[in-house]
Amino acid sequence: MASPGLLTAQSVRIKQARRLATRAFRRKTGRFLAEGPQAVREALEHRELVLEVYAEPSVATRHRDLRDLAAAADVPWFDVDRAGAEALSETVTSQGVVAVCSLVDVSLEQAVLPSARLVAAGFQVRDPGNVGTLIRTADAAGADAVVLSTESVDPHNPKAVRASVGSIFHLPITVEADLATAATTWRAQGLQVLAADGYGTTDLDTCIDDGTLAKPTVWLFGNEAHGLPDGFDAFVDHSVKVPIYGRAESLNLATAAAICLYASARAQRH
Repeated sequence: MASPGLLTAQSVRIKQARRLATRAFRRKTGRFLAEGPQAVREALEHRELVLEVYAEPSVATRHRDLRDLAAAADVPWFDVDRAGAEALSETVTSQGVVAVCSLVDVSLEQAVLPSARLVAAGFQVRDPGNVGTLIRTADAAGADAVVLSTESVDPHNPKAVRASVGSIFHLPITVEADLATAATTWRAQGLQVLAADGYGTTDLDTCIDDGTLAKPTVWLFGNEAHGLPDGFDAFVDHSVKVPIYGRAESLNLATAAAICLYASARAQRH
């Protein structure tokens, strides 16, 4: 039996928050879930985004700073029992704390400013782990924004949020973008657009050596299975392949993104 004052899996609040696992309900309410101490901590650093926190009592003991941050931001904190925490979790073993947050995505114009130097854009990225890792990698490389096309996974998907490890709160993110139209606009603004492509007409080493990567850049990363669609070369400055020196057939999206974004970040800092 649950202790007095603890919310359970049958509580109305828990049932409502649980519905945020679906994209339709997230869009309807303008809310999403951030699970785990690190994600909740990062969310609370942006106090205006956090609407409420649900946590097992032991979390307040192990992570006192979370309770303090919530109190400082005047964010409601609800104690839940283990079953309640598991009902809100998308992991096999719940981490015991979940924040309900306002959606973080912004318009394309707000995300990619004329002053942008490095942007990561994903075309129809379907795997939530890849979306979250792309956001985390872009954040680590000092990118200015992440742009996701129509038919990409929602970055507020619980698995994507978890894979971002808090980076979803660190940089502007745009969803449902028309990347062909956006690429034309970016090029007109002075941003070069590079498409990561295993069959690219040039390679990353050449772009590093000839100074191409020192320029303000948007990197386009294609769908995991099909890459970028035919005809997309018309919208980019160069299609660039990452050299493979061993016998691997190809690189996955997240790995290619890390290599390309860090190559640009290094070139721009030199």
